[in-house]
Amino acid sequence: MAKPGEIQPRWWLVDAKDKIVGRLASDIAMILMGKHRPEYTPHVDMGDYVVVINAEKVVFTGKKWDQKEYRWYTGYPGQHSETARKRLQRHPTKILTEAVRRMLPKNKLAYKMLRKLKVYAGPEHPHQAQQPQWIELTKHRGVLTLKPVAAPGT
Repeated sequence: MAKPGEIQPRWWLVDAKDKIVGRLASDIAMILMGKHRPEYTPHVDMGDYVVVINAEKVVFTGKKWDQKEYRWYTGYPGQHSETARKRLQRHPTKILTEAVRRMLPKNKLAYKMLRKLKVYAGPEHPHQAQQPQWIELTKHRGVLTLKPVAAPGT
């Protein structure tokens, strides 16, 4: 069992280009919760930092770009909603952030976990000092594997 303070979080860099939103979000949520670690303990924040680039290039399957609606309460009667296509134009990072947030546990640790997620619309990010490691998220028989890869262009 791990104790708070024993875990040293690592920084990972994920390219979201041409990745399906739900599948990518579930893999990122597993990393944020720390379930990829063998010493996983549910009541301890064991997650790593995840930097996601190219969030504006994620994809949905089927007709979800036009049929999926995002709704929120504005304080007035009736709620406001917009389609996924419109949300991508206005706030490209919110699609992936909301998908990951809804896959995290609904408890006090979820806020700490979500703060470790850094999503950027384009290929640039300000976290070079933390030296995030490029990874490719793969699953083999339902088990998430973090496969380190070389940075594109090197």
